[in-house]
Amino acid sequence: MTIATSHLIVDDRLAKQNAVLLGLAQAIGGASASIVIATGPLVGYMMLDEDKSLATVPVSAMVLGTAFGTIPAGMIMRRFGRRAGFCSAALLGALAGLLASFAVFQNHFLLFSLACGLGGFAGAFVQQYRFAAADTASDDFKPKAISWVLAGGVLAGIVGPQTVIATKDMFAPILFAGTYLAQAGLSLVALCLLAFVRIPKPPRQTHKQAGGRPLSVIMRQPRFIVSAACGICSYALMSLVMTATPLAMIGCGLSETDAALGIQWHVLAMFGPSFFTGSLIARFGKERIVSIGLALLAACSVVALMGLELAHFWSALVLLGLGWNFGFIGATAMLTDTYRPEERNLVQATNDFLVFGFVAAASFSSGAILNLFGWATVNILVFPFVVLCLGLLAWLVMAEQRSDTTA
Repeated sequence: MTIATSHLIVDDRLAKQNAVLLGLAQAIGGASASIVIATGPLVGYMMLDEDKSLATVPVSAMVLGTAFGTIPAGMIMRRFGRRAGFCSAALLGALAGLLASFAVFQNHFLLFSLACGLGGFAGAFVQQYRFAAADTASDDFKPKAISWVLAGGVLAGIVGPQTVIATKDMFAPILFAGTYLAQAGLSLVALCLLAFVRIPKPPRQTHKQAGGRPLSVIMRQPRFIVSAACGICSYALMSLVMTATPLAMIGCGLSETDAALGIQWHVLAMFGPSFFTGSLIARFGKERIVSIGLALLAACSVVALMGLELAHFWSALVLLGLGWNFGFIGATAMLTDTYRPEERNLVQATNDFLVFGFVAAASFSSGAILNLFGWATVNILVFPFVVLCLGLLAWLVMAEQRSDTTA
């Protein structure tokens, strides 16, 4: 089916081809993030001689790179098209992997952190794969197109950690140097796939279409405040605990392979439920799903505080992934109620910048908190923020019910 209008081009055959390519690219190129999550703190810990609290800086640099890349990614792809943006980002990802490998060989912490930041910037484009898959799809096929790309995200959670396990000793005794060479190779494979993606550039918007309310007005809405707060806390708390977990596992005598497999199960738990989270939101409501996600984040910390065995770490990581999925996706769905179609790009970019900015702060502080106060403190810090967000959700629901009654 192909339909052309002055506003869009709908072609499900092209959409299916793009969705398959983008799903495969997500599985291969998207594995870079899980590679950095699984190994970045460990590499940083090995490189630092004195202040080990900075070991999580590489992961923070990756997240900060993603935050700074969200707005440029949108601008570049609006100007030059999806394929040009994706291919350029894949090249940057390959360069980041090569630079990171060189930094590991040279034992250069700042250079390694810079490489992770560049990889994070490239990752901002990967975040757009699921939207690109729906660009030419009909309304009926859009959910399937997005699901196909999300399936690639699930596979990325396997490809990344398995790459770490297979390559960590490639240049022994220099651990993980081969891992980042492999990361560069994965980005080049993704580049080959992305070269075949075909998405027509959208028509330029008229001044009227590009308008909308001032951002300050949108951000003052109670629903925006609560959805942004829940999205930030869901992602930042996940980052706080996840970033510290590999270091905590190694500190408890577990192996790098145990840590990598733990991250693998965590990423699978993050993306796996995405195939039915939307249906759960439609059935039970956005606020209820966000509440369940926050409760799962708290359950993660409860399990983590119960012991230091491998089963405790892995179970906590799975609960952490599930909590992120329900909390963040539910909060994102809440956010969609706060803007008009012509305001979408600005509000989404602003929200992503806020989220990844706080996530970077959480991952950066994670190492310092772990080093100074211990694993238990990292997990205890989750509870007050969960309680705060649950309180905000309850306040919003009651406020909206009162408003409906008054109206």
